[in-house]
Amino acid sequence: MGCGSCGTGKPNGCKSNGGCSTGGCNRLNVHDWLLNLPFSDPESSCKIVEVSFKQGSRKEFFRNSTLQFFEKGDYVTVEGISGFDVGEVSLTGELVRIQMKKKGVEESNPEIKKILRRSTERDIESFHISKSREQDMLARSRAMARVLNLQMKLSEVEVQADGKKATFFYTADDRVDFRELIKQYAGDFKVKVEMRQIGIRQEAAKVGGIGSCGRELCCSTWLHDFKSVNTTAARYQNLSINQTKLSGQCGRLKCCLNYELDTYLDALQHFPDYADQLDTVMGTAYLIKKDIFKNLMWYVLPNNTKHYPLTIQRVKEIKRLNQQGQKVDELQPVEVTSSKPKEVEPAFVDVVGQISLRSLERNDKRRKDQQRNDRRGGPQQQQAPRPQGNREQGNRPQQQGQRPQQQGPRNQGPRPDGNRPQGGQRPQGNRDPRNKPQGNREQSGDQAPKPQE
Repeated sequence: MGCGSCGTGKPNGCKSNGGCSTGGCNRLNVHDWLLNLPFSDPESSCKIVEVSFKQGSRKEFFRNSTLQFFEKGDYVTVEGISGFDVGEVSLTGELVRIQMKKKGVEESNPEIKKILRRSTERDIESFHISKSREQDMLARSRAMARVLNLQMKLSEVEVQADGKKATFFYTADDRVDFRELIKQYAGDFKVKVEMRQIGIRQEAAKVGGIGSCGRELCCSTWLHDFKSVNTTAARYQNLSINQTKLSGQCGRLKCCLNYELDTYLDALQHFPDYADQLDTVMGTAYLIKKDIFKNLMWYVLPNNTKHYPLTIQRVKEIKRLNQQGQKVDELQPVEVTSSKPKEVEPAFVDVVGQISLRSLERNDKRRKDQQRNDRRGGPQQQQAPRPQGNREQGNRPQQQGQRPQQQGPRNQGPRPDGNRPQGGQRPQGNRDPRNKPQGNREQSGDQAPKPQE
């Protein structure tokens, strides 16, 4: 019964006793605003309790003949068909009388069933076992109806808590002969079968979903009395007659079209009803729209695409002149200012030269130097790591050991034979050792020159 975020049973997370707004336990929920009000005569309090089944999709009234006091969210065991059923208390107290009066149920009606007891652990266990069978029964029942070629659609199956009775909710356009289907259901599921036909809107309420407004469907959360809706309500509200936009998930016109209809009808009483046409020198002006928010009436002239907004006083004056046989020279439309603020186009700003790229160039140069060093000495350092004590003890390669001698020229003069030094090394006497980075010396020191023969 509880929502998924609060856990099963009485919700403990939100402490709202089954009335949280997460959707699972908020279906057809009623806020008991008379709960904390004291009453002078406790004996006259309402003994009827509203109990919800199937996570709020169905509600019924039960008489509390016990001496126990039930709160909202408590599980109770009630009378069922040839057995018992388990439901959740959704409303108690004086507000139940208002709900009964709204639905036309008498408090003294002897047909109202009774509450047997507070649900025990055994009742709750039997309840969960029965509910676990519903999805499998729904799939199998649909397959049976398809085999018998019955023009009906099964939308939901509700099994009683004791598992002795099952109610099949279906929708159909015409009358359906399901006598053979009931026999198969009773023989296969071993339960007492009840077929209950519902409308398209009731089916959408049981399935649930999100409307075009971004909220849960009204029929799934609070609306239980469905009134007829026609396209006249859309015409009074100046809505385009588009079947796709005006239809809900049930395929019928949206119930919310009736919500603001009374407000529009009250506002339209100030508009003249006989002003569909106005006679002018330029031709007959035809009414195309009534704006109740600005108290304007929009007209259009023949062979002219321009719309003329007129005030109610101006329309009445023109209509009075037309009844006297006079035609006005011009309509005198008013200027309509847009309620939306005018968007200011941003000015062009030249940001060239304001952004410094030195940091990017510095990072690019550092990355290139790192890649160059890795290509030169990276693999050799990984294969033969250099001992850490070589620098302190002076055990360095031959080329690094000759660094102090590089302060002067290495070659005092040309050799007699005129040949270069062996190893292909050019004389380094004319180069300043300070021009070479220290990191390059360490990397190049791993490759010592070959000794002369």
